Amino acid sequence: MQLWISPLIAFLLGSIPFGLIIAKLKGIDIRAHGSGNIGATNVLRVVGKKYGITCLILDAIKGLVPTMIGLSLIRFASPDGQPHSNPMAIEALTSYGTVLPAVDQWKAQTFQVLTGLFAILGHNFSPWVGFKGGKGIATSAGVLIALMPAAVVILIIIWLLAFFITRYVAVASIAAAVALPLLTLYGSWFHGKLADGTWNKPLLVFTIVISALAIWKHRSNLERLRAGTEHRFERKSKS
Repeated sequence: MQLWISPLIAFLLGSIPFGLIIAKLKGIDIRAHGSGNIGATNVLRVVGKKYGITCLILDAIKGLVPTMIGLSLIRFASPDGQPHSNPMAIEALTSYGTVLPAVDQWKAQTFQVLTGLFAILGHNFSPWVGFKGGKGIATSAGVLIALMPAAVVILIIIWLLAFFITRYVAVASIAAAVALPLLTLYGSWFHGKLADGTWNKPLLVFTIVISALAIWKHRSNLERLRAGTEHRFERKSKS
């Protein structure tokens, strides 16, 4: 049961509908405007830039913090018997956690990524808004900052390139989602973990799942793209 504490905390924190709360503070029900989504992009369009950015940061934090908690409370031992260190773990919490033996590395890694997944599921299917929610891109980014920070830098570059080329947030988000599992495999190869078999297999499964989930949550955007009705951020005229 102790292993499930972090995922459950992550779901509760991830389910906080910051977009809905921020818009409500301005007297707006964000679900009745724009795309009807409670995520940062719709908040930006409907309520304003600074509110959208605030929502983006908060949605990312509710993915980052629970995952860091999971990395702190669920650890595994290295072959020498010492707990495996993770720079994204919160040192003050590690003494309260569980350290599984080296042979159970896969189990510890599974519950670490489950913690991140539950934060995303809490955002996407929040019980506070009828098990609906956002598309999970910002929350996924927060989770990935904790699990694979170097990959996030590359994903941001991919997202920005796709956005500036197409001016569609949905296209940029889908491009980053498609690239994520490939980056996970590349990172394992780059660090030599594919060759010695110590690569994080649960992490690859996790990235495939959240990539598929992100694309599925964008299915309405894909329909609007085909119909030519998707919102496009146009470049502002200098005149």
